[in-house]
Amino acid sequence: MPYSKAHKVNSKERILKSATELFCRYGFNKVSINEVMRLARMTHGAFYAHFDSKEALYKASFIDTFKRSRAVRLAKAPLSIKHLIQLVNNSLNLREMADKGAPSPESILFNEIDSDRAEIKLLYEQSYLGLLKILETRIAALGRLRQIPRIEDKGAISDRARAIVAAMVGAVSIARSIQSEQERLRVLTAAQNQILSLLGIEGQALQFPVPEL
Repeated sequence: MPYSKAHKVNSKERILKSATELFCRYGFNKVSINEVMRLARMTHGAFYAHFDSKEALYKASFIDTFKRSRAVRLAKAPLSIKHLIQLVNNSLNLREMADKGAPSPESILFNEIDSDRAEIKLLYEQSYLGLLKILETRIAALGRLRQIPRIEDKGAISDRARAIVAAMVGAVSIARSIQSEQERLRVLTAAQNQILSLLGIEGQALQFPVPEL
């Protein structure tokens, strides 16, 4: 007896949810189809009824995650310095990255930084450009509202946003490779202070909890 349409949809969602959790926590290369299906509590053979390959699953996972990401929600939040700092903190805070049920497409920027796969590089660039666009829009808007020093030149705004993304990705990449929790915290706090300085809003840093991996 063939499965119902509802059953097929539910099965695909279970696979997608499991894949998203694993990909966002460990990255493409460290996750196997067997691990995804084990977490979904389904047989390996059921995978190919829904996806052609692990690459296809990864792309579907990225698209699904991006729609629900914290960055997208924050981009729609009220214009304020608080929300801009929250966007930065969400990307810098390793505790939130490690929590189950809190995947984000920004994790691609941390997990896939050295990937040599063309498909993954494309998604990496999409994730980077998406975060860059959000920051550019926020910096320009908050400048017009006089909440941060206004930057007239669009190119300068873009460069400021690039520097912020570079600071975030670099800090998280380094912190994730350090065993000492105190030193992780120092790295993340230093990056946050650098970002706040780039925004011209020193002294408004939010205190990090001690990160956990």
